[in-house]
Amino acid sequence: MGIALNCPICRKPVDSTVHADFPFCSERCRLTDLGNWATGKYVISEPVIDDPAPGQSDESDDVR
Repeated sequence: MGIALNCPICRKPVDSTVHADFPFCSERCRLTDLGNWATGKYVISEPVIDDPAPGQSDESDDVR
């Protein structure tokens, strides 16, 4: 049982059991995505979880 979705670059339907470059439809789309990361077109703006700095406690951890 495979996963079916659309290629994130060209939006063509892709099936994980058929396409070796899954989730991309082809090597071209896979390399285009890699190039987008390498040139800074894609960025991760900030962490999802905000961890307190070492030595600082989170107020929710205080037990009184």
